[in-house]
Amino acid sequence: MTNNFAVYSIKIIVEIFKDILMFPFWWYSRGLINTFLKLVNFIKNKEKVLGISIWIKNIFRPMYGQTDWQGKLISIFIRLMQIIFRSIVLLFWILIALILLACWIALPIVIIYEIFFQLNFL
Repeated sequence: MTNNFAVYSIKIIVEIFKDILMFPFWWYSRGLINTFLKLVNFIKNKEKVLGISIWIKNIFRPMYGQTDWQGKLISIFIRLMQIIFRSIVLLFWILIALILLACWIALPIVIIYEIFFQLNFL
């Protein structure tokens, strides 16, 4: 029984060291790609929720079936305001996604810097 314990302990220790050494490669390759794709899906979902493309498609269509020039003018103005406001909200979410991506890229570097700083190597 001790022989199995020693063999599996060595295998587990080797796997732990392998995972520690491979972590930066995973973080900046597959992990970065997965994070980027999740953020792109997040932005796509936010655009669907805001419905900017639908507002743009229907900008010249009169609201509530009012076909007189006043109704068309008011509907164009209201839809233009909606498009501007919703685009600002979408821009906010895009900035949040870019900040999260930058944090993903910088996090290991900051952690290594802080470890060396706390150990007084810097």
